[in-house]
Amino acid sequence: MTMNQPGTAAAMSKEMQECVEACMSCHTVCEETMSSCMQMGGQAQMQIMRALIDCSEMTRMCADMMMRRSPLSAEMCAMCARACDMCAEACMAMPDDAQMMRCAEACRRCADMCRAMSGATM
Repeated sequence: MTMNQPGTAAAMSKEMQECVEACMSCHTVCEETMSSCMQMGGQAQMQIMRALIDCSEMTRMCADMMMRRSPLSAEMCAMCARACDMCAEACMAMPDDAQMMRCAEACRRCADMCRAMSGATM
């Protein structure tokens, strides 16, 4: 979705665009990781699954709110950063699993960008 169309609000800042992309990327990786956990069966702990679900939902909502310029975007970015931090920490419980490490990395990147956006004027 591009915000540079005639008659729309001003274009998103580069930082906001990058944050939206990080949120959507993190959302995708969390969804893939949930699928991977389900295939593992009993090995996937409920704590990890809860963190993945929370992070997946939060990142998608955060990206949506930034794209529509919600006045709640900064607060949502702060909450999203927390969800991403919790998910990265949960994924670190399985350091030998490549998918979990990929997810933790995406979560950390998204958390950093959301933390920066939470202090920015939307």
